[in-house]
Amino acid sequence: MSTISVTSGSSAGVASSSGGGQIAQLNQQIQKLTQKIKDLSQGGGDSDAIQKQVESIQQQILMLQAQIQQIQQQQAQKAEQKAEQAQIAAAVADDKSVNKSSSSNQIDIYI
Repeated sequence: MSTISVTSGSSAGVASSSGGGQIAQLNQQIQKLTQKIKDLSQGGGDSDAIQKQVESIQQQILMLQAQIQQIQQQQAQKAEQKAEQAQIAAAVADDKSVNKSSSSNQIDIYI
């Protein structure tokens, strides 16, 4: 009897409008494929054919995990861009403040 290793992918992702849903769907596919591997390993039959099917399914799982990782990287990049934009907006807002010192160290105060 051959030994079959099952790799289950679980990913924690930041849930965004589309990325979180895609990750959830990909995780469901991984779970189904993992269950299919378990069923094949318990079913018996031609071990060479089963081993080939298991290897094929494991490749599919690896591709799904790579897709999840890619989506997570895209989400991280978007979050980083939003943070940078927020910092820029905050800097611009601070720069436009009413009471700030001028080059002659005088403060203009408006009432």
